[in-house]
Amino acid sequence: MTDLKDKIRARIANEGPLTVAQFMSICLADPEAGYYTTREPFGKGGDFITAPEVSQMFGELVGAALLSAYEALGAPEQFELVELGPGRGTLMSDLLRMASLRPPFLKAARLNLVEISPRLRIIQKKTLARSPLKPEFRDNFRDVPDGPLILVANEFFDALPIHQFVRTSEGWKERQVGLNRNGELSFGAGAASLPDEAVPPEFAQSPEGTVFETQPASNAIAEEIGARLSARGGIALFIDYGYLKTAPGDTLQALYRHAYDDVLSHPGDADLTAHVNFEALATAARRSGASPLPALSQGEFLLRSGLLERAGVLGAGKTHEQQETIRDAVERLAAPNQMGDLFKVLAITGNGEVFSPFDSTA
Repeated sequence: MTDLKDKIRARIANEGPLTVAQFMSICLADPEAGYYTTREPFGKGGDFITAPEVSQMFGELVGAALLSAYEALGAPEQFELVELGPGRGTLMSDLLRMASLRPPFLKAARLNLVEISPRLRIIQKKTLARSPLKPEFRDNFRDVPDGPLILVANEFFDALPIHQFVRTSEGWKERQVGLNRNGELSFGAGAASLPDEAVPPEFAQSPEGTVFETQPASNAIAEEIGARLSARGGIALFIDYGYLKTAPGDTLQALYRHAYDDVLSHPGDADLTAHVNFEALATAARRSGASPLPALSQGEFLLRSGLLERAGVLGAGKTHEQQETIRDAVERLAAPNQMGDLFKVLAITGNGEVFSPFDSTA
C-alpha cells in the first residue's frame, strides 16, 4: 500500500467520497506524494514513452508544421512560442532544430514553457541548454506575455482531471471514489446528477452502468487559448490520444511500470490518464471565437508532413540495425494499430488560417 493511498483513505473517512476529478488531482499533483511531483514518468525507467522519445522525427515534423503556420500567419515580427507540459524538453529541442532552418522564425520567437514541476523544469533547462532559444518558465498559460501565439501541447490534456457520470435508475449520477466495507478504495455513484440536456440525445437512454465523461478543466484551457488566438492571432496544435466525436465509455486508466494497472491500486505511483474528447476541445475553442481545423490522426499528420521522406534521409548510409530502428520508430508513430490512429492532432487558428499538413492539397 502506498503512503498516498493511506492519505486518501483517511481523507475519505473524515470528509466523504471524492469525485474522480478530485482523486486524479491528488494522485497526480499531491505536493508530497503525487505522481508528477515525485516521479520520473518518462522513458524506459518510467511508466510510458511519449512520441518525442520514440524518435527525433516526431519533434522535427511538428516543427515543420509550426514553420508552415508561421508563414500562414504572415511571418509576425514577434510571437510567443509556447509548449504546455514539455516533459523532458525533447519535443521542443527537436522542434527548434527544425526551426533553425528558418532564422526569421527564431528571431521572432520568445520561448515559454508552461510547467509547474520544479524537478521537470531542471530537466527541461538541461535538455534545451544548447538550443537557440532560452526558455522562460510559466506556471499557467495565462502567464504567457501578450501577443501572437504559436502553441503546442503533446500529451497534456490526457492528464487533466475528468468527471465521470454513471447511468442509474435515477439518471446520470457522478461517479465517486469511496471506501467499501473492508475500508478499501472503491467506485460508487454519488448524489450529484448530470442534467439530461448535458448528455447528447443519442445517449439519453443508455443502459444502467454506462459511464459518460466530461472534461471541464481541459475545455476551459482550450477556451482560454482560443480566446487568445481570436484576439491576438496565432495557432495551437493539440496532440493527444482520444476520440473525435463525443461518446460514452470509461476511459480512465492507470499505467504502472509500463503496464496497465487497476486505477485504485497504486495512487501516486501510477500514471492516471483519460482519453481526450477532441470534439469538446474544438467546441470550446470555437466558443471563444477561434477556428478549429478538421482534426487528423497522428499517422495522417506525420505522413502528410513527410515522415517517410525524413526516415529515408536519416537512414541513408546507416547500418542495417540503425535502419531497422528507424523503421520501427516510423511504425510505432504512424501505424494504425500503434500510435497512428489512437493519437489525434487538432489545429486551432485565430482567424481560420490553413497551413500544411492541414491544407486540402497536402
